[in-house]
Amino acid sequence: MSDTLTGKKIGKYVIKEKLGSGGMAEVYKGYQENLDRFVAIKLMHAFLVADQDFLNRFQREARAMASLNHPNIVGVYDFDVYGDNSYYLVMEYIRGGTLKERLESLARQGERLPLKDVVKMIAEIADALAYAHRRDMVHRDIKPANIMLNEDTGRAVLTDFGIVKLMGNQSMAFTATGALIGTPAYMSPEQALGKSGDNRVDIYSLGVMLFQMVTGSLPYDADTPLAVVMQHVNSPTPEPSSLIPDIPWGLQEVIMKAMAKSPEERYSSAGEMAAALRAVDLTATSSRPVAPVVPPTPNIDYPTPAKTEVMMPATETAVAPPPPPPPPPTKHPHHPPPPPTPKKIFFFSPRPRGRPPKKTAARRFGGAGGAREANKPQPPPP
Repeated sequence: MSDTLTGKKIGKYVIKEKLGSGGMAEVYKGYQENLDRFVAIKLMHAFLVADQDFLNRFQREARAMASLNHPNIVGVYDFDVYGDNSYYLVMEYIRGGTLKERLESLARQGERLPLKDVVKMIAEIADALAYAHRRDMVHRDIKPANIMLNEDTGRAVLTDFGIVKLMGNQSMAFTATGALIGTPAYMSPEQALGKSGDNRVDIYSLGVMLFQMVTGSLPYDADTPLAVVMQHVNSPTPEPSSLIPDIPWGLQEVIMKAMAKSPEERYSSAGEMAAALRAVDLTATSSRPVAPVVPPTPNIDYPTPAKTEVMMPATETAVAPPPPPPPPPTKHPHHPPPPPTPKKIFFFSPRPRGRPPKKTAARRFGGAGGAREANKPQPPPP
C-alpha cells in the first residue's frame, strides 16, 4: 500500500497520514469519527493476505492482542477486512516517537538517557511483560523500535505483538513458516538455536535493551546477523562496567542476570526483574561495596576517665529483684589462746662465808629417794 490512502476511509476510520512500514504491514494514523479519537491502523501487505494460513494466524493474533488491557501495552480496538483481500488492525494511537528514535537522536549528540529515566522505562516494560506472561503470551521481539514513548502520559508503551506466541499451544506460530522469530541484536540464545522458549526469552531481550540504554552500545557486534546470533549463543556476556566504569553495581547485576545464557539463571519472571530494577541504588559505584578496613589501635596510654554515675531510665517492664546475698559463713566463738604457763624461778640465798653447808640425809643421798636410803640400817664399818 502507499500513502495514496490519505483522506480515504477504511471502515469507520478516516486515514490522516502514513506513519511507517514494516515487514508485515503499513501503519497509518486514522481518525474514528463516532468516538472522536485518533487511532493507529496496521494494514497487512497484500502478499501475506493471499496466504490463508497467514489470515488464520492474523485473526488469532488480533484476538490475543485485544485481550490485553494494561497501561504499558498498546490497546487493540478492532480488526476487519478492507476491500477484497486487505486485513487491518486498529490500535491505540500513541502521540510520541519510538525509543529507537530517541536513542538514535541522543547518540548523534554523544549523549545517553539519564539512568533514572532508563530504570523507569525498563521497569514499566517489565510490568507490561509480566502482565502478558501471566496470560500465557510472549512478545518474542522486544527491541527499542517496539517501544513507544507517550508524550501525554510520560509512559513507555510496548507495541507490536505481531509475532506473539501462545505458550499453551506450541504449534501456533505467528510468523511465516520457517521464519526466524525475533531481531538478531536482541535475540536470546534459545531463540537463536531454534528452541521453544518461554517468558524468559523476553527477559533476555529486555536485558539486552537495558545494556544498550545504559552503555550506548549493543553487547554484541558483527558483520552479519548470523554472526551476531552466534555471539548471543557462544560469547561471554560483556560487563557494562567495561564500557561505563561508574555504572551503579546494582544496575550491572540486573543486566548480567537478565542476560544469562541459561534461562534458569535469569529472573524467573519479568515482575521479579522490575522489582530488582526499582531497588537499585543509582548512587553506588560499579564495585560491590566492602566493609572498611579498621586500622589497628595504637598502643597509647590514655588517662583513666573519671567515674561517671549513669542513671538508667525507668521502664514499664517489671524487673526482678536481685538475688539475696549468700548467707555469711558460720562464726565460731573466738577463744583467745591461754596465756603461757609462767616458768618457776628459784632464788637461792648465798651461804655465809666460812660456814659449810648443812648435810642432810636427803642431800647426801640425792633427794627424797636418798632419804629412804638413809633410813635403812647401815652395815658396820670394816
